[in-house]
Amino acid sequence: MPWKESSVIDERMRFVIRLKDGETMASLCREFGISRKTGYKILDRYEQCGVEGLSDRARRPHRYANQLPAPVEAAIVAAKREKAHWGARKIRERLLQRLPSEVKVPACSTIHAILDRHGLVARASRPRTRAQGTPLSAGLNPNDLWCTDYKGEFQLGNKRYCYPLTVTDYASRYLLLCEAMESNQEQPAFLAFERLFRERGLPHAIRSDNGVPFASPNGLFNLSKLSVWWLRLGISIERIRPGHPQQNGRHERMHLTLKQEATRPAGANILQQQAKFDAFVEEFNVERPHEALRMQCPSQVYTESVRPYRGIPDPHYPFHDKTIVVTNCGRLCLYRKKINLSTSLAGQAVGIKEVDDGIWLVSFMNYDLGYVDLEEKSLQPLENPFGPKV
Repeated sequence: MPWKESSVIDERMRFVIRLKDGETMASLCREFGISRKTGYKILDRYEQCGVEGLSDRARRPHRYANQLPAPVEAAIVAAKREKAHWGARKIRERLLQRLPSEVKVPACSTIHAILDRHGLVARASRPRTRAQGTPLSAGLNPNDLWCTDYKGEFQLGNKRYCYPLTVTDYASRYLLLCEAMESNQEQPAFLAFERLFRERGLPHAIRSDNGVPFASPNGLFNLSKLSVWWLRLGISIERIRPGHPQQNGRHERMHLTLKQEATRPAGANILQQQAKFDAFVEEFNVERPHEALRMQCPSQVYTESVRPYRGIPDPHYPFHDKTIVVTNCGRLCLYRKKINLSTSLAGQAVGIKEVDDGIWLVSFMNYDLGYVDLEEKSLQPLENPFGPKV
């Protein structure tokens, strides 16, 4: 029987009394559900301190090996209040000059922790990046501009959901891809676009909304790993303004037709639904005339891209001082300092160029991202550099 929570001292007293009456330690420990080590500890405390020894003892350590002396902590707090705009490094230097040499001044990290504990550190707020649209191109010729989106998910016959990933050519309305996906996660989208690029070549630009996986709500300039991959392939990215689906109106109109003709009724499973999508793609491209194309079919207007897919070329930064690879956690490591950049750029090589003392320009491909201040260990982003230049 374990100890009763409401009367732990009474249970321990009963344990000791029965032990004194001659019952064995092993049998009592089994009955009370404790180890023999605990049983002997209870007995020893009773014999040393009587009934008071049966109460719980404080678990706080008697001493802290690395506890900072109170006068030193008070000196740190006083120095901060005297120089409110100074950081831990400057305050440490001030203490080294003012305190006697035999007093050990703590490290900068300890000073910062003390100031933080006393509420003397101003935490910089990092507001969520609001999605914004980019300039949109005209897309007059085939493969100048592709449009992509996920049609709204719907339930299949087996009660699982289907997320159709679609890609169209803006100029010809040609439906390049209609893939039945089980989610809108990044990795399946990577594979689908890689197959499409191998079959059709590369466009000059891709237009999407601001949702995942095309964009990242918390990334630098809302970049996602998928859009970074497009940039590495030399594809410009375009994003419509939030709440303005008409900026991708041709693609949305295709979704309406897709919904009417290929999802009602839905397939029994993902494979049957993909077969329905394949039949719809063939009819949409080859048989169905479009009024906007002067009653031609998209296959009569669309032509293959002249830009073949050959994998990702290595970036070169001949006009920069250094090339640095972004860490897996999205940081730049420069002169033993870590600057947060973006996890969407993890593993990517960026160029850096010193433009002033301790100020570095950070560029990715042909795009300038912002300036790094080594003293502040922060990135000051520039205006959104992505999208067609107008």
